[in-house]
Amino acid sequence: MHPETEPDHPPAPRRTGLVIAGALLALLAGAVIAWMLLRSGDAPTEAPPASQAGLVIESGPDDGRLDPAGPLRCFVAGQFVGELSLAECAQRNGVATDALDVGIDETGALAAADQAGVVLTPLPPEEGAEPAPEENDPTLAPPEAVGPVAACLRHSGGQWRRLVDTDLNGCVQALFAGRCERPGQATYGRFGQQTLRLVTGRVEISSDNQTFRTLVTQAPNCSVPPLG
Repeated sequence: MHPETEPDHPPAPRRTGLVIAGALLALLAGAVIAWMLLRSGDAPTEAPPASQAGLVIESGPDDGRLDPAGPLRCFVAGQFVGELSLAECAQRNGVATDALDVGIDETGALAAADQAGVVLTPLPPEEGAEPAPEENDPTLAPPEAVGPVAACLRHSGGQWRRLVDTDLNGCVQALFAGRCERPGQATYGRFGQQTLRLVTGRVEISSDNQTFRTLVTQAPNCSVPPLG
């Protein structure tokens, strides 16, 4: 007769350590799963606003004044060359600072370019500033006003010049009647708080100095039909 052998079981302390390790692993796995569920529940179901409407960055207070030392989009011969100061942009264009055309580019950003380069929308006149009067050709006098009257300005020589106080139709006629623009060029005016722009074949208008819509189509002989 052989004595009965004991079952092959790990010692009691070892069994206890295995049980504790298993419990800790289970707790850790549960915590990881719970964290992943919470994270997935917090994830946005829609695209972020910046991807829908574009990221908007404000470069500073919009007080209608240009900081000579601040960066702005610079163009040389119609080509964008980076964000430079007004003096640096003038130097790159080989002109004096006051010979640069400073205004709003097609993205709505403040920009500067040589007058022979890209065409920019000029900034509105500073609030409270009185534009210099312009000598008018009496043969191009605007018709009698029949609508609301406001100041009519022309942008020329890098500055705003006051033509006359008249209605919108009279301002359009005084600014653009008999004048045609080449493709890629534009002539600007202001009626009150609105910007007027003559491009090839039409007169456009904008209330924010950036987004333009067609106001009237120009005739082939460069005349501008009266506004209805």
